[in-house]
Amino acid sequence: MRLFIASPVALDDYETVKKDFEGIFEGKWTEEENLHLTWVFLGETEDATPVLNKLKTLTPLESEVQISELGYFGRPPRVFYAKAESQVLNSKAREFKEADFKLYRFKPHITLCRIKVIHDYKAYKEMMKSYREKMLGKVLPQIHLYKSTLTQKGAHYEKLV
Repeated sequence: MRLFIASPVALDDYETVKKDFEGIFEGKWTEEENLHLTWVFLGETEDATPVLNKLKTLTPLESEVQISELGYFGRPPRVFYAKAESQVLNSKAREFKEADFKLYRFKPHITLCRIKVIHDYKAYKEMMKSYREKMLGKVLPQIHLYKSTLTQKGAHYEKLV
């Protein structure tokens, strides 16, 4: 089964973000109920027991973490995300590493959309500026193990623990 460890996310007004970028770019938006901050992507895993044992050694986040600002990965931009940067997340990432989880270039973010094409790059840059330091929601303190099933409609996530 395809597994990952993540914290759930609550955005204040996801629909407005989507509407603000409508017509500026095309892409595959993440369903709101699937929004999360990934700690570790484990991939195909035969036996979840060792993962569960390591996960038991971790504590939840000490508090909710504010999500502010938008960003992207790639040139041209391909992954459109909301930023969640805080010392709380960096400390938790160290805890994951100490529990022997492999965090590869951990950059706390919530993937909002996989961009296919940007139609108006100038409008994209201007809209990105309007979201600078704007509070968008929060990362919730829980940490869960999820199963990811890929379908033709996209990924379906099921919380296991």
